[in-house]
Amino acid sequence: MRRRDLLVQGLAALAAPALLPRLAFGQAKYPDRPIRLIVPFPPGGAYDTIGRPWADRIKNYLGTMVVENIGGAGGGVGAAQASRSRPDGYTLLLGGATTHITEALLKTKPTFDPLKDLEPISPIAVTAFAIAVHPSVPVKDLKGLVAHVKANPGKMSYGSAGHGSLNHLAGELFKLKTGITDLPHVPYRGAGPGLTDLLAGQIPALVPAMTNIVLEHHRADKLRVLAVTHHKRLAAAPELPTAVEQGIADLVAPNFIGVYAPTGMPKGMVDQIAAANLKLLAERSDQELLISGTFELEPALSADKYKAYVESEIARWRPIVTAMGIKID
Repeated sequence: MRRRDLLVQGLAALAAPALLPRLAFGQAKYPDRPIRLIVPFPPGGAYDTIGRPWADRIKNYLGTMVVENIGGAGGGVGAAQASRSRPDGYTLLLGGATTHITEALLKTKPTFDPLKDLEPISPIAVTAFAIAVHPSVPVKDLKGLVAHVKANPGKMSYGSAGHGSLNHLAGELFKLKTGITDLPHVPYRGAGPGLTDLLAGQIPALVPAMTNIVLEHHRADKLRVLAVTHHKRLAAAPELPTAVEQGIADLVAPNFIGVYAPTGMPKGMVDQIAAANLKLLAERSDQELLISGTFELEPALSADKYKAYVESEIARWRPIVTAMGIKID
């Protein structure tokens, strides 16, 4: 009996190390509870329009996602909160060009460092911007707009979603590339009020994000989109020319939107989230949903390649912002 007891104890001791990794793996399964997705803008905007369907559909590949809208400071409040969260995989950010370029290049007192405090994981979509005018402005393309502005000093201005917004940067880039100096910027408190004033003829030109609403107004002749600031024509509106094909080189301002996490999250979790997102983006129904919302599909990039893309976009905008001299206190 004594020998048998010793044998049992010995087998148990030999088996214990083999069982430990399996127990640890089971305990470390990710995710084992809902993940918080911070959308750094109020409900109803482009980020929310992308974020809520994404959170609902990604659960088939990753798990339950709970959306939390934290607006303020052009996306800076929500992004800063995400950057300060524990890097345990249970707080993610729907971020992009608006949160990163503004914070990295425009703010004199940034609340976080987007390149150091947030980890790009995976792209979702791109929203393009439009250069639009009221129908009373007698121009059909960007060449005509440039000529009209220069021939009518003091009579033209353009609006955007706010000072330092990517819309604003796209408008100033248009001026920089065409040599326009007399086209003052009118900042609005969001895209909606600016669009309302454009439709009413209170402002002659606007640089809005390309949305279904803007496209519908264009097709109804309530406003005129002269160009989109994307590197190619939009899948949802192939009739709209780009600024580049109208001869304005490098007038490209993609408002890229993707998934980010606080820096320091384990690589295994980063790869798992990226793989889940790429599976979702490969679904035809998801692609059609994004395109129908006038969003452009992003290339299927790994976490490392997406990080390189985000860094390259910030680097591309840096000399442009310096030349413009735009700052946010």
